[in-house]
Amino acid sequence: MEAQEVIRVIIAEDHVILRQGLKMLLDEDKEIEVVGEAGNGTELLEMLSKTPVDVVLMDINMPEMNGFEATERVVKEFPDTKVIALSMLNNLPFVQKILQCGASGYLLKTTGKDELRSAIKLVAGGTNYICSELSINMLSNSFGGGPVVVEHEDHAGLSKREIEVLGLIAEGFTNAEIADKLFTSKRTIETHRQNILEKTGAKNTANLIKYAIGHKIIAADMPE
Repeated sequence: MEAQEVIRVIIAEDHVILRQGLKMLLDEDKEIEVVGEAGNGTELLEMLSKTPVDVVLMDINMPEMNGFEATERVVKEFPDTKVIALSMLNNLPFVQKILQCGASGYLLKTTGKDELRSAIKLVAGGTNYICSELSINMLSNSFGGGPVVVEHEDHAGLSKREIEVLGLIAEGFTNAEIADKLFTSKRTIETHRQNILEKTGAKNTANLIKYAIGHKIIAADMPE
């Protein structure tokens, strides 16, 4: 069996302590390798010209060149590199703006380590990703607690276990937490998650939550 390629990552973040903390968390995962650290967008672009990577973790608020401009430059100049925005800002306009700049994902800095690693792997594999906390908030506002109309009962060929996993994803549990609840491995849950994305045609966690609500896999009255 061919060994899985390691996902190469650069962390672009102006706060050194946070940058080092992120590196420590990612270094625990053998499938991810942090190959560089940048304090601003200018340093990042210079680094990318010499060190190609799969994913950039991009802080939005950086000196010299902020995350918006840096993301646009990365997408244009290094099209094989995916960008995941990293921010304390959880309001929709910032999410929309960075995605319009070409980012493939958006994570809050409060995101847990398991979701952080999963997001990197999903984005590296071509899937867009918005962290579960932000997705739930966005969808709660979108639905306003009102009833959801179910168009059909077809679950896109999902197995009973995949429906169970989808329900837990939509409730905001991480892969590791789901694995504990279902008495299985985190890798198995990651496989289920990828299969669910492919079967439902969802591009990110927000789409999965919307699908789960629309098909009554979870309740429509999302918590505040």
